[in-house]
Amino acid sequence: MEWKIFGTAFLTLFLAELGDKTQLAVIVLTARTDAKLAVFLGASLALVLVSLLGVLLGGALSQYVPTEWLQRIAALAFIAIGVLMLFGKV
Repeated sequence: MEWKIFGTAFLTLFLAELGDKTQLAVIVLTARTDAKLAVFLGASLALVLVSLLGVLLGGALSQYVPTEWLQRIAALAFIAIGVLMLFGKV
């Protein structure tokens, strides 16, 4: 196990998800039901599957696209989403 990569992935995802709309959705779902364990397990499974998709897609893309270009594409996608949110399009 590469602990440095593990820690970086954990910290990045943990900080990115704090206050995210998915966390707010979990708060609302939890407030509406007594089945808190079901909300926790459902949200956890969703996050695991989304992360798995990211790992699989990243692994596949990295075989065809240089890492530097993947980083640029991701940066441009974040900028585009930010601009769209700024103008109320997303």
